[in-house]
Amino acid sequence: MADGDLTRRRFLRRTALVGAGIAVPLTSGYVGYRLPRAEPAPPASAPPPPPGEDVRHFRSRPDLRPPKLTVTDAGERPAEPEYLFLSPKAYQDRSPSQPGFLIADRQGRPVWFLPSEGPESVPMDFRVQTYRGEPVLTWWQGRVLAGYGQGVGVVYDSSYRQVAEVRMGNGMQADLHEFLITERDTALLMAYHPAPADLTPIGGPHDGWVYAGVVQEVDITSGEVLFEWNSLDHVGIEETYQELGDTGTEEAPFDYIHLNSIEVDGDGLVLSARNTWALYRVSRSTGEVEWRMGGRASDYSLAERARFSWQHDARLHDGDRVALFDNSSSPPQGPHSRGLVLRADHRRREVSLEQEFVHPARLRADNQGSMQLLESGGALVGWGSQPHTSQFDADGELVFDSRFPEPDQSYRARTFAWTGTPAEKPAVTVGRNKAGGRTVYTSWNGSTEVAQWRVLAGASPAELTPVAQARYSGFETAVVAGDEGPFFVAVALDEHGAELARSEAVRESG
Repeated sequence: MADGDLTRRRFLRRTALVGAGIAVPLTSGYVGYRLPRAEPAPPASAPPPPPGEDVRHFRSRPDLRPPKLTVTDAGERPAEPEYLFLSPKAYQDRSPSQPGFLIADRQGRPVWFLPSEGPESVPMDFRVQTYRGEPVLTWWQGRVLAGYGQGVGVVYDSSYRQVAEVRMGNGMQADLHEFLITERDTALLMAYHPAPADLTPIGGPHDGWVYAGVVQEVDITSGEVLFEWNSLDHVGIEETYQELGDTGTEEAPFDYIHLNSIEVDGDGLVLSARNTWALYRVSRSTGEVEWRMGGRASDYSLAERARFSWQHDARLHDGDRVALFDNSSSPPQGPHSRGLVLRADHRRREVSLEQEFVHPARLRADNQGSMQLLESGGALVGWGSQPHTSQFDADGELVFDSRFPEPDQSYRARTFAWTGTPAEKPAVTVGRNKAGGRTVYTSWNGSTEVAQWRVLAGASPAELTPVAQARYSGFETAVVAGDEGPFFVAVALDEHGAELARSEAVRESG
């Protein structure tokens, strides 16, 4: 395409959007995942904003300050699976809460929270996967730059102990968008790698620079790179929908493809590329692109309502179904963002819309987002730069909705069943209450099996007897223990009354 034709096409597209009443910024407006605003960030020594009602506080764990997750619509019946997996962090502002990795129940109460503070450990992509035949927690953490990251993948077991840290090889640093464990216990990761490129097809310089999308399969145990794919070898610059703007230099490479998810498809991989509006099926034996779905060079014909743009989190189901999050934003291409389920006829190379999931508020997510298709036929949608997490039934009806306080949000949202058995002991603190007795505050970060708390008290740690018992009431339970003491122990019990663990003996704090 000639430079003039490309410029004219972009102008016509922008004019049509404005004419339709859709606000379009003067540039492409890609916000990315950069945490602070454009103004200079406060010095590292600056204190965080004062805590407020949007932050959870626990007497037994004062070191934990997760953002409050508010359930705004629980529907007529409980949504399943039981737990939400979120990685809250501030978006374009500072937050009084801690960023980190959060398991929450369907009442919005924390079950497990691991803070991940500092610019070198921003939390992303938190979920349950399987490693060595066991369920594990996985995530990415590292530095977040302008729309991409440099960091590592982390694996924790069900007792919340680290069992692996996964890095890319060949001088690459793992990007924030994906950390996927395969059935053969390898890891799929991606990197945004600066490389020289000819940008004349899009009106840029011959000696320009881009971020190539690099995918690696890495042996988790040894770190050996088993497979590597570079987008510049297979996807041309002219496929992009992203505007060049003032990028394309060695100091500011052009993000022409922006890979953001990897899915295993038999002997191949399916990659989602935000900035080309396309999915690519890549052979793991040859590296060749076997088909494109969407974008400028699509091998499939997409029905009008099946078309997507600036998408995230593409997943395959049953061979011919594709679930993804259609951002359709930055700049806008449609009226709102949505979760999509597409039906692909691979013989005819046609794609139709099977189902869409739209928030009642018609949310638009400029970036990030996720779409998890559930066994029930419904879906859990994470709205990325919007603070919502929503679950829909198979008919597209909202059955659960929650939100973080601004400016907190989560790159992706997932729901899973989970059994956590923390290696650490329960935490406990004791104080006097207004009635003149003692109140014992106890928690066990990550336990999913606690149903009751029993409090023991006595004159010394060696002389303790049961004095009170209470039902589990959330991450921290307050148990009124009368005026016994001054030493106390909290005992975690399961639903049958069996002891799970007990705290250290503590003395009342006054």
